Amino acid sequence: MRRLAIALAFVLPAVTGVSANAQPKHSNYEVVRKIHLPGVTWWDYLSFDAPTGRIFVSRGTMVQVVDVKTGKLVGTIPNTEGVHGIALAEDLNKGFISDGADSSVTVFNLKTLKVTAKIQVTGRDPDAILYDPFTHRVFTCNGRTANSTVIDARKDKVIGTIELSGGPEFSVTDGHGKIYINIEDKSLIDEINPATMKIEHVWPLAPGEHPSGLAIDAGNHVLFSVCHNKLMVVMNALDGKVITTLPIGGHVDDAAYDPVLQRAYSSNGEGTLTIVQREGKDSYKVLEDLPTQLGARTITLDTKNHHLFLPTAEFNPRPAPTAANPHPRPTMKENSFVVLEVAPVK
Repeated sequence: MRRLAIALAFVLPAVTGVSANAQPKHSNYEVVRKIHLPGVTWWDYLSFDAPTGRIFVSRGTMVQVVDVKTGKLVGTIPNTEGVHGIALAEDLNKGFISDGADSSVTVFNLKTLKVTAKIQVTGRDPDAILYDPFTHRVFTCNGRTANSTVIDARKDKVIGTIELSGGPEFSVTDGHGKIYINIEDKSLIDEINPATMKIEHVWPLAPGEHPSGLAIDAGNHVLFSVCHNKLMVVMNALDGKVITTLPIGGHVDDAAYDPVLQRAYSSNGEGTLTIVQREGKDSYKVLEDLPTQLGARTITLDTKNHHLFLPTAEFNPRPAPTAANPHPRPTMKENSFVVLEVAPVK
């Protein structure tokens, strides 16, 4: 994710519910639970494992594993330095964690949570990470070297490197031989053939600028790229043409798509969740900007019950700048880290 966006997200004023999008009289969603987790470390992406009903939450130097049914912490995967994301290969009973600080990928057993391998990537600072079931390969987004390391997920072995069009931020797969990567610094999308490990197309996201999160409607071949100039760019995944753009909240970092409800979501660090409804071919509208909590900028989704999960925390006032530390970060309040559970209103 964008380092600047992280820092800015926690100095914004409290969200009041006012946004650029019209608010409905009755919300379609609500925050139904706050799952409290220990620790005062920062976080990034999280992933939901449908077969086990568990959430994997990145927490700086570890991954916390939560049983959604009970809301309890059921395990911790340690020594994941500078962790960003968790890719789940359910067909292989494996998980893959991108460790940005030591430029590696941690491999673990999905059932036991035991670490089984540590793989050095071919770039620096692997950020988002993706498992592609079509090829049984893992693809990292190496943010500081503008490339992607390709790992054979069966053998836990690096098999190639893809040089990208710029700095990658997030990636998705259609599950049928196409991977798409947001190129943040150049506002592009790279279309990758995961079998050949080659770029097949490069498409501009204009008028979107500095994309972060990316989601896909694989059935209808549509991409949803959320950008830091407060736009969601809806793109045809077959030809790269921009279908439409929609307003979203500020300090966005992630996106999700529910194929059953046909809704796209933008998790905004300002403390809102923008919800977009597909109304028909090439027709989309913003349903609402749901108030969440300041800092809730990443998201994962349970497509069975349509619940969404967003991590965040409360912070102490930012310390005064000093000569040694001119841009100090605020510290996290004790016992304030939570995963918000958002559900449709019945």
